[in-house]
Amino acid sequence: QVQLMESGGGLVQPGGSLRLSCTASGMSLERYAVGWFRQASGKEREVVACIIRSTGRTTYADSVKGRFTISRDNAQKTVILQMNALKPEDTAVYYCAGDRTYYNEPQTDTRAFDYWGRGTQVTVSS
Repeated sequence: QVQLMESGGGLVQPGGSLRLSCTASGMSLERYAVGWFRQASGKEREVVACIIRSTGRTTYADSVKGRFTISRDNAQKTVILQMNALKPEDTAVYYCAGDRTYYNEPQTDTRAFDYWGRGTQVTVSS
């Protein structure tokens, strides 16, 4: 059973930055498509960013383009979500998700991912 774990959440002021990490227990995420999703209170879970295993292509939600970056750190066996210029509307629980499917395109649907972490809270507030 693959277990994913997020880290790096916390409280930050508007305009600030956070760096989230996603790791898999005892293994590397190199061979996984990995997505970051978020769920704000009272709202549905939505995609933030995704990186696929075949080409390393990425996709981002329109609301985070130009501010967030998803990348792989293969040496550390992690997937990073660098979040800059944070806004109060970015406040949510952030989840990483993984799947071994060899997708040709980055995925934005939660159903495309078999494995999920428990989430980390990100709060953007002054």
